Amino acid sequence: MGRGKDLKSTCSPEPAADAIDRTHRSVYPELGSKNHISSKASSWSGFFSSNFSIFEHHKDSSVTEKKVFHPRHNVWATVRKVMTSGSMRRIQERLLGSRRSGVYSSGGDIWLLGVCHKISQDHPPDDAASSPGVAGYEQDFSSRILMTYRKGFHVIQDSKYTSDVNWGCMLRSSQMLVAQALLFHRLGRSWRKPSQKPLDKEYVEILHLFGDSETSAFSIHNLLQAGRAYDLAAGSWVGPYAMCRSWETLVRSKRETPILQDQQLPMAIYIVSGDEDGERGGAPVLYIDDASRHCFEFSKGQHDWSPILLLVPLVLGLEKINPRYIPSLRTTFTFPQSLGILGGKPGASTYIVGVQDENAFYLDPHEVQQVVNIDKDDLEADTSSYHCNVIRHIPLESIDPSLAIGFYCRDKDDFDNFCHRASKLAEESDGAPLFTVAETHSTNPGRQSSALNDHSRLVEDDGDGVVHMPNEEESHEDDWQFL
Repeated sequence: MGRGKDLKSTCSPEPAADAIDRTHRSVYPELGSKNHISSKASSWSGFFSSNFSIFEHHKDSSVTEKKVFHPRHNVWATVRKVMTSGSMRRIQERLLGSRRSGVYSSGGDIWLLGVCHKISQDHPPDDAASSPGVAGYEQDFSSRILMTYRKGFHVIQDSKYTSDVNWGCMLRSSQMLVAQALLFHRLGRSWRKPSQKPLDKEYVEILHLFGDSETSAFSIHNLLQAGRAYDLAAGSWVGPYAMCRSWETLVRSKRETPILQDQQLPMAIYIVSGDEDGERGGAPVLYIDDASRHCFEFSKGQHDWSPILLLVPLVLGLEKINPRYIPSLRTTFTFPQSLGILGGKPGASTYIVGVQDENAFYLDPHEVQQVVNIDKDDLEADTSSYHCNVIRHIPLESIDPSLAIGFYCRDKDDFDNFCHRASKLAEESDGAPLFTVAETHSTNPGRQSSALNDHSRLVEDDGDGVVHMPNEEESHEDDWQFL
């Protein structure tokens, strides 16, 4: 497809994250191997405590289904389930380490949240892991904050749940995306997890916000409370749109201090969707005046602009993602404002952080770990459970069509740069834009003004309040569904 040309096989000579990191310090410690070694050493203890929890679940289920209890059938069904499930895969990874066969075999450069890692063409495909670009990518990947299932936390509200196993993957995926936004805001895109202690205070404070208790601002306890209006409930799976709206509600409820620097999420949040109910068909529109209003309200009128978190919930097909959208999805990872994608396979949300050609790299929340609550002042804390050295990937075409894309813009210049990139991407989408950009809401016929003064032809209005891209094909030819 023509749109695939947007993502070059080689990196741009200009570092993608320069605009974001101009005023922030960089930390480039060597990638330690302690976590990898300790995970092997403890693999047998973890083997029985977490990966075989499926037997406990099966045992509980059999108690309540005595009328149809067939011991022999149940035993073999359980064995087959274990052998074919993700649990067995994770058992193998714990015992054998990361299985990298084929991960880097395409030889294409890797884009990870707006940063390009060059894969040397001098290395044969089966030896690509020895490329300096791969080492840099793995260090970057392992520095992303991982959120997984936890067990042993305080009961969630009026439920009986002390674990989010088997239902909390979308909540955990969304926590990961917001955590990266905080990392980029407070420590810069070039930050890497420290190999020695004491830890960065800002880093520890971020992890504290995501602890598993009501005292942590962005815990699943508080997310569920904020998302009640969107049917969030302990034990139930939730989609990307409801998840984004729940974050919007939670963040607003936590803005108690007038000092912007002390806000727990020190940025405005804007959900880019068709309307407040998410029920408008077609590509959602990012209105610049809406973004400006969100920033002004966040700063309580003190500033015209502020850092802003953009969340774009989308449905890009029926049972499978429409392949027309894949090149555009891939290109979003080249944006220096990229925060990745909440998505995965149906019913199994992951956090997609990077792409290489037709593959997507992701962090997986489906590993069960014991609850860890980190004190915000503990610079000697063990944070190993919040990072992962295991590289996992899936074909882009296999991800669920219901997803959400995230972007972080540090200031007005960064936002203008994002709008320019997004507008160009929409123009080159062959009539299948992920979303469009307009200056302002308008019911008058004619063209909307450009996001940047020296760029035009962003969107057109047909006089009925429906916004189209220039030369866009009729909406019934797309697989857009209601959000």
